[in-house]
Amino acid sequence: MIAIIDYGAGNLFSVQNALNYLGVENIVTNNKDDLEKADKLILPGVGAFADAMSKLAATGLIETIRQQAQKKPLLGICLGMQMLFDKSFEFGETEGLGLIHGTVELMKPEGNLNIPQMGWNAMEFNEPCSLLKGVDNGESVYFVHSFAAKCNSRDVVAYVDYGGKVTAMVSSGNVFGCQFHPEKSGDTGLKILRNFAEL
Repeated sequence: MIAIIDYGAGNLFSVQNALNYLGVENIVTNNKDDLEKADKLILPGVGAFADAMSKLAATGLIETIRQQAQKKPLLGICLGMQMLFDKSFEFGETEGLGLIHGTVELMKPEGNLNIPQMGWNAMEFNEPCSLLKGVDNGESVYFVHSFAAKCNSRDVVAYVDYGGKVTAMVSSGNVFGCQFHPEKSGDTGLKILRNFAEL
């Protein structure tokens, strides 16, 4: 059972639809007991970092998520990935979950590239990761974001080139993150979600 964490700021039902398509048992919930009983957790997210962290704090689930991430796999998606880090500098400085060391900062691509990065981009693998089983280096995934993670290279599973290297996937212990939307990334994204479900 995968628990998709509902805190009022997530792209919940597209993630749930993808898991349903894969035949993966799941629940959308903000109940502490559900998170503790689940085999794995997904933290989705869209919008602004500070607002999302405020909404997550209002659920009373922050410490539960931190504790459960020590015991079972957790996948952050898009803003949910950014929330895994120590802090973000979007509209000021806001503390994150601190599950992966690093910061989230405004992208500053070289050249005449637009912010946000919106659309498909090809991943460049950096470190091995079980979520990439069956995925080839250079496969494309779908992004919509203006801020990106800055962290230790050993925690970066994959980059994309968008006027410089942009962190696309991260992994540290039980904690995984996709800056892109796997649920909107066709067969490649479905492979990643299936691999997560099979951990």
